[in-house]
Amino acid sequence: MPDHLPLLAAAVLLVALLYSSVGHAGASGYIAVMSLFALAPAVIKPTALVLNILVASIGAWQFWRAGHFSWRLFWPFAVLAVPLAFVGGYVNLPTHAFKMVVGAVLLFSAMRFLLRPSADEVAREPSRALAVSLGAGLGLLAGLTGTGGGIFLTPLLLHLRWARARTAAAVSALFILVNSAAGLLGNIAGTRQFPAFALLLAAAAVVGGSVGSYWGSRHLQPAVIKRCLAVVLLIAGTKLLLVR
Repeated sequence: MPDHLPLLAAAVLLVALLYSSVGHAGASGYIAVMSLFALAPAVIKPTALVLNILVASIGAWQFWRAGHFSWRLFWPFAVLAVPLAFVGGYVNLPTHAFKMVVGAVLLFSAMRFLLRPSADEVAREPSRALAVSLGAGLGLLAGLTGTGGGIFLTPLLLHLRWARARTAAAVSALFILVNSAAGLLGNIAGTRQFPAFALLLAAAAVVGGSVGSYWGSRHLQPAVIKRCLAVVLLIAGTKLLLVR
């Protein structure tokens, strides 16, 4: 409802600020917030993707400028992820299935923030065939759920010691950006509509993403933010899985 829009914008700003301070764009957080506001899945997916594109653009640019991006690691994951994110965005799951999938995504994301990060070292890089295969699955899931796939790619890179933390964040930022753009195009192609109020939330996401990127890279401890985000995601994910 219109009178809820200021509260929703404030929540989006907070999510963008928190997520960008730990190198993510915030799609799972936007989904959690919009789910708690009882918005329809058909509205949640494209809105989350728009906000994701904006915040991921800021993050990708900042990490690239800092010299942490690796094209050699990025492109095998992205080459099939982008077209499959378009396919996933084109498909609209039934409401029940959407809630189950997104609820699982949110709980997975919560566990990613709660668990201790892996050692910041590289044991080996993945083979190109493996990276292409994994990227394809992540891209499809990103499009289906309205996320950019970074909540899956970053822990994968870190736990398997395929990249250092900052390189993983840089690769994930661009991965989120390209998948979110493809997913949004697919969603618009499939539904022939776009929620206009998403543009009203864009300014909040840009402000939050800009401030969060600066604040988190200089002052705030990432471990504190991850635990705060985990609480929000656990509440929203549990709500989607258990409430019919």
